[in-house]
Amino acid sequence: MNNNNQLQQSPSSSSSNAYPSSNPSDITSLSPPPPPPTFSSPSPPTRFPPPPLLRPNQVPTPSVKVPPNLLSPANNGIRTPMSSPAPHLSTPPGPPVFSSPLQPAAVPFRTSPATPQPLAAFSPASSLSLPTSSSPQFSDGAPGQLLHQMSDTAEDYNHVSEHSPNVLFTAHKVLKEKKVANIPSLGFGALVSAGQEVSPGPQIIQRDPHRCQNCGSYSNLYCNILLGSGQWQCVICRNLNTSGGEYIASSKEELRNLPELSSPSVEYVQTVNKRPGFIPVSDSRATGPIVLVIDECLDEVQLQHLQSSLHAFVDSLPPTTRLGIVLYGRAVSVYDFSEESTASADVLPGKESPSQESLKAMVYGSGIYLASIHASLPVAHSIFSSFRPYKLNLPETSRDRCLGAAVEVALALIQGPSAEISRGVVKRPGGNSRIIVCAGGPVTYGPGSVPHSFSHPNYLHMEKTAIKWMENLGHESHRQSTVIDVLCAGTCPVRVPILQSLAKASGGVLVLHDDFGEAFGVNLQRASARAAGSHGLLEIRCSDNIFVSQVIGPGEEADVDSSEAFRNDTALSIQMLSVEETQSFALCIESRSDIKSDFVYFQFVIQYSNAYQAEVSRVITVKLPTVDSVPKYLESVQDEVAAVLIAKKTLLRAKNFNDALDMRLTIDERVKDIATKFGQLPKSKLYQFPKELSLLPELLFHLRRGPLLGSIVGHEDERSVLRNLFLNASFDLSLRMVAPRCLMHREGGTFEELPAHDLAMQSDAAVVLDHGTDVFIWLVCFTIVIDLFVKIVVIGELFLHLEISIP
Repeated sequence: MNNNNQLQQSPSSSSSNAYPSSNPSDITSLSPPPPPPTFSSPSPPTRFPPPPLLRPNQVPTPSVKVPPNLLSPANNGIRTPMSSPAPHLSTPPGPPVFSSPLQPAAVPFRTSPATPQPLAAFSPASSLSLPTSSSPQFSDGAPGQLLHQMSDTAEDYNHVSEHSPNVLFTAHKVLKEKKVANIPSLGFGALVSAGQEVSPGPQIIQRDPHRCQNCGSYSNLYCNILLGSGQWQCVICRNLNTSGGEYIASSKEELRNLPELSSPSVEYVQTVNKRPGFIPVSDSRATGPIVLVIDECLDEVQLQHLQSSLHAFVDSLPPTTRLGIVLYGRAVSVYDFSEESTASADVLPGKESPSQESLKAMVYGSGIYLASIHASLPVAHSIFSSFRPYKLNLPETSRDRCLGAAVEVALALIQGPSAEISRGVVKRPGGNSRIIVCAGGPVTYGPGSVPHSFSHPNYLHMEKTAIKWMENLGHESHRQSTVIDVLCAGTCPVRVPILQSLAKASGGVLVLHDDFGEAFGVNLQRASARAAGSHGLLEIRCSDNIFVSQVIGPGEEADVDSSEAFRNDTALSIQMLSVEETQSFALCIESRSDIKSDFVYFQFVIQYSNAYQAEVSRVITVKLPTVDSVPKYLESVQDEVAAVLIAKKTLLRAKNFNDALDMRLTIDERVKDIATKFGQLPKSKLYQFPKELSLLPELLFHLRRGPLLGSIVGHEDERSVLRNLFLNASFDLSLRMVAPRCLMHREGGTFEELPAHDLAMQSDAAVVLDHGTDVFIWLVCFTIVIDLFVKIVVIGELFLHLEISIP
């Protein structure tokens, strides 16, 4: 199945772990791998705007996250200390500057949006000792040479690992007892931000990794190492592997010089390009063209706003960016940049998919349909100025729009040869390409279309067929390394399920706007500049009979290459539709049996091609302690991470408004079940919610009442798009979408952060409620309350624009 939000795996699946007997090199009790997991996803949402937004620490935290140094093309895509720091376009801008520092809150409350995570890191002060069990005998080394690199038992597991913030666990400890650990109301899991860049970044390794010959896991700082022979023992399956002599050392200090044995997070980078037709240039990101696919069925006012946004958009593009312009209505118009004196376009019919002959005649003809901005900027401006408003007297929903055929033509332009005007050199795109759709209404003509009216007797069947067709088109676009972002504007229903399936399958996003004005224009610029990787693959391996039972996020089941398979590799493999900082995967983790070890291990491997076409394998290894005591486990639970994971599992089932109402009831039942399972009072039949989880009920209350399941965001279509964005969102954005941040603006320009509880309105203050994708402002003036609804239009977590309207 090709859906991308949920992955189920049977708890009864066989274990992939093998434990050594007297000789660690022996493999015993190997079970066959579990059946491949299956994916399912919620139905695509239905119409209207909310878009995503502001990081929770953006307002009004005075500190700004420093972006990491970008990869330098001159260094073949490898981050080096000498790389000049450039602004990372996929991160939000810095917070606003306030005239005075924040006022302290009136009552104690948690202000940090993210709870520290305990990823165990190698420390020079860590104790290094032999395993507590009897020392195994080796033929090529003394027993005392087995080096077990493990963290000190007194390590503070509430410490944030600076090396691996890409993985956040719901608890810092793991319960040994399967029956308690697998209680679904609380559960155990992790949030993995595969594309998140951190500063400082992980150490770079330019050689092939050492991998376990049995399960395929990577060597890491927690491995047992035999100094005399350089053999290392896998922490996942306990198999003994050779290092080709690389790990032979006279002392443990020598091994610390190897990045994979001194840091829990490393990146293996290969710069040899394996993609046919790719021609390196000074900045390979410039080789990925952008094609604008524009709705021509707009009224005059809408068109004027769109033209202003498009003019500003092309002015903002780097000079080396190659641009194509496609217009769609009842036909598809492809503009030719070779005509400098007037706007000229080749026209193709939109009733059906374009034939291969017509596409070949166009892309191999004399016209230039993809041109560099530095050579064709005046032509692009003249093309935008030539647009005319829709002339027929038809309602917006009844106008013919052949978006499906237009996207097919845009894909053909990207895949075909493109001539650079300045040199006349033919090149094929080697980087990620992007199609940006500017839509003002539904697809009602040609392939992937639906009837103009919902009252059509066959509408539901035709909608289902259109959704499937658009989904297939999106998958084809993804195979061609092209992302499709759909930016909608106006008050005309755009039939969100159809457009959502197109954007989602390609790795893009669907964003809704009120009009084509400034907010739309800024989003347009952000869409073209988002840094993203491609060909992403996420692999997850767990030790000690632990397995991933469910995955929620922007991915689908991966077809693992048999040539890469290892003898007993039971890793869960997920194909990522795109690799971006603003996305994350939610993992539900369970145990197949009781855990006997004192520590368990998790390894996450993210493989992708970065923006400069370097092949990157980011390896993150996490070590967590196990406990028998339920109170100790509850003390280690991270309320905010647990709340986000619960919210994602809940929202996955909220496919429409009625489902959302049902999910509100399940939250109530979940809180009761947590109290019943974990909160029984000693020597009593009474229950209370565990004091260790004091913040969790409040977070779930906000989830129940907020925009995701509540009704504070107007239309159900808006909430539907919001829920779909939430399922893929990073932890920071997800937390803010679940639980709002409340700020009070006082005279003099100061902001006071308040707990999001009952508030007494004051005439000299404005109360701001930051709900992630929406900000609500209440002003009290002369006992009359004016409710200002502030929409923040974004892509991902990128703060773009504020649009204030008074209801």
